[in-house]
Amino acid sequence: MASDVASVSAWFQGRNVFVTGGSGFMGKVLIYKLLLSCHDLGNIYVLVRKKKDVDPQSRLKLMMQEIPLKMIEEKHPEKLEKIILIPGDTTCKGLALSTADKQRLMDEVSVVFHMAANVKFDLTLKEAVTINTFGTKNVTDLVKQLPHLKSFIHVSTSYCHCNEPILEEKYYPCDMDPEEIIEMVNTRPDDFLELMTPTVLRGLPNTYSFSKALAEDLVQKCGVPAGIARPSIVVASWKEPKPGWVDNLNGPTGLMVAAGKGVVRSVLCNYDYKMNIIPCDIAINAIIVLAWKVGKENTKKPLFMNVTDGIENSISWGWAVDTGKKYTTMYPFTGVLWYPGGSLTTLKWFHWLRVILFHYIPALLIDSLVLLTGNKPFLIKVHNRINLGIKLIQYYTTKQWNFPNDRMKELQSEMNSSDKEEFFIDTSEIDWDEFMSIYILGTRQYCLKDDLSTIPRARKVLRCLYFADWLVKIGLAIFFAWFIYLWIYSFEERIAAVFEVNEI
Repeated sequence: MASDVASVSAWFQGRNVFVTGGSGFMGKVLIYKLLLSCHDLGNIYVLVRKKKDVDPQSRLKLMMQEIPLKMIEEKHPEKLEKIILIPGDTTCKGLALSTADKQRLMDEVSVVFHMAANVKFDLTLKEAVTINTFGTKNVTDLVKQLPHLKSFIHVSTSYCHCNEPILEEKYYPCDMDPEEIIEMVNTRPDDFLELMTPTVLRGLPNTYSFSKALAEDLVQKCGVPAGIARPSIVVASWKEPKPGWVDNLNGPTGLMVAAGKGVVRSVLCNYDYKMNIIPCDIAINAIIVLAWKVGKENTKKPLFMNVTDGIENSISWGWAVDTGKKYTTMYPFTGVLWYPGGSLTTLKWFHWLRVILFHYIPALLIDSLVLLTGNKPFLIKVHNRINLGIKLIQYYTTKQWNFPNDRMKELQSEMNSSDKEEFFIDTSEIDWDEFMSIYILGTRQYCLKDDLSTIPRARKVLRCLYFADWLVKIGLAIFFAWFIYLWIYSFEERIAAVFEVNEI
């Protein structure tokens, strides 16, 4: 019975954990949740690399000053002492670990979460393979040496095999050897790799999906107790660390902000297709519980788990857009350029017609006015970046996938009652309308840094833009009606002239 099962927290008692990607969106929530809910956890060793001349120590210190770790400091400051910095880099052999740090990991670590990855869709083949595939190889090389290892969790993506309309929770062999691909990107010139990329991808939409599929292959063959978690589109948190918390503009969040500010008015997307989103905190809870499952069963082959919202309580792109419109007008962003509008379409020619009419022509007019005032134009550049982003994601908004989440349901049934509350993973309990509300408020507050006190003024601005939008629409309607009238009038005159000539 589930009530007789040892708790997740109890299994983690005294265990030391090693985390890669701890500075990322999901990584921060993972560290927060381990500290919050695994009460007698040992240390959490966090691999942090130097980035843009900022050393690992400074980056970790900055992490602790921001949500969610700041919340731990406010309530349980002693728990932050469990976070131990490990300077290193997954893209370097041996993770660039010092001898002392490697020995410490060898002596103490029994659980590993590998979350380090670059999720951009426009990476070159070399960049994607180096970070996502070679990085995983370096982590698995270390993991295989850990004498006390009980559970290794690799975080992949539901979109690693996009050519599979139904992604079962199982291993899919790669057509290419990850080791050979790593060797190729490290030895061949960039122009050759660019030329070979379409051939290598074999129908996959981008290098991200390809590199993550290769990484799964490496984990499958590493020979340790492992689990592979495949989250779908990870969005803001549902409950923890705070409702609606998000710290980046990736994926739907960036699209929502651009649409809410009146910049995006057309997206190539199928209104009825499933969106496949998962709140960040649910995804992290599922990943932690998967580690517990792998550890207590000492699995010989990796357990695969699709971390998705399932079919029982799913939403479509169209519903999300309509609901997003409702709440972006209820809680408008600051700095709105025009009243939010537009819609989805599956017709490419119609989409690009609307892009020209409603994106580029208004942007050109505004940039011209900005230039006349002596300032630097900006909106055309903004639209170029936005349209590039839309182009990168339209593969995902115009196709349908089915991601069965039977493993999540299985884990839910195996947990005892307290764990079900502490590590909530039941997506059927989500009220998506309420979630969209907190998602937009959270994006506003945590990502855009718009204080909630600015909402009343933002509503006044939006009201003015609403009337301005209607005035422009009426003006355009009158202009086109006048244009058509002149065209018909001139056509009638030409016809009349022809008849007069014939009569003469």
